[in-house]
Amino acid sequence: MAKTPRQGTANASRRDAQGTRLRLLDAASELFAERGYERATVRDIASRAEANQALLFRYFGSKKALFGEVMARGGHEQLRTTPAERLFEVALRGMLAGGGEGADRSLEVCLRSIGGSDEIAEALRGLGEEYAEVLATLSASETGSLRADLALSWLLGIGLMRVVVAKEPLASADPDTVCALVAGALGNLLESLPAEGATDAPTDGSTDGESGGIPE
Repeated sequence: MAKTPRQGTANASRRDAQGTRLRLLDAASELFAERGYERATVRDIASRAEANQALLFRYFGSKKALFGEVMARGGHEQLRTTPAERLFEVALRGMLAGGGEGADRSLEVCLRSIGGSDEIAEALRGLGEEYAEVLATLSASETGSLRADLALSWLLGIGLMRVVVAKEPLASADPDTVCALVAGALGNLLESLPAEGATDAPTDGSTDGESGGIPE
């Protein structure tokens, strides 16, 4: 059965609305990652998305709700779709990508939004707890939860120094090199983490310090 003009118009309107909503999400993700929650204004988000501010409120209700959807699409989706043993590497590579095409920027959003309103801080803590819970499954030790928190702290610390502080040489270091070095040491905390990332690890049995694992 052929579509009536009214049906065709309605379908086109829905596609346009979906496209605008997606552009707003993309723009918000970029600006939250670049500026943090507080400094990313509704006006700037709408402008980058080439949309009217009124549409942002129509589709999301508030800036806080938009922030929640950005985090859900990024961090929560990453948690849902990434195997536990790959979560640290995937999250790390997302931060190292620095906003490259297809990169998830949810942890960048976290880093730049820490210290915001109590509600935003609570949302970020909640996401951090979810990451830590998954990472804790990679250790059979009775200190598994502590090990997961330490691993997450290292992940966020790397992001802080590279993304926010822009400390050299980390800021411009090759992502593959960073991942290899980190993976080589992280196995001391999370025993079930794949070891193949440690491509530069010593092969003669030598280690750095008592716990070792950090390639030179």
